[in-house]
Amino acid sequence: MSGVKNAILLVASLLVVSLLGAGLPAEAQTYDPRYPVCIEVYTLDGSSIACSFMSMAQCAATASGQSAQCYANPYAMQNRQPGPGPSPPRRNR
Repeated sequence: MSGVKNAILLVASLLVVSLLGAGLPAEAQTYDPRYPVCIEVYTLDGSSIACSFMSMAQCAATASGQSAQCYANPYAMQNRQPGPGPSPPRRNR
C-alpha cells in the first residue's frame, strides 16, 4: 500500500510544481532570429546576451569601451537564395 501512497504523493507534488510555474512570466528568447549579430556583455554579476544588431559594425560600436564581444547569431534566419538547380528540360522543335 505504501507504493500507492508514494505514487499519489509524487503526482500531487508534480501538479503543485507545474501550477506554481504557470504563474511565472516567460523569459524572452535570447537569440532573436531576426537579428544576425549578438553581443555578450560581461559584468561582475555575470554576463548577458542580446541579439539586436544588423551588422558587426553596429555591434562593435555598442561594445566599444565595455567588456563585451560581438558574434554571429547561431539562430539567425538566413536570407538564402535558391541555388543552381537542375536545368529545365530542353524542348526540341
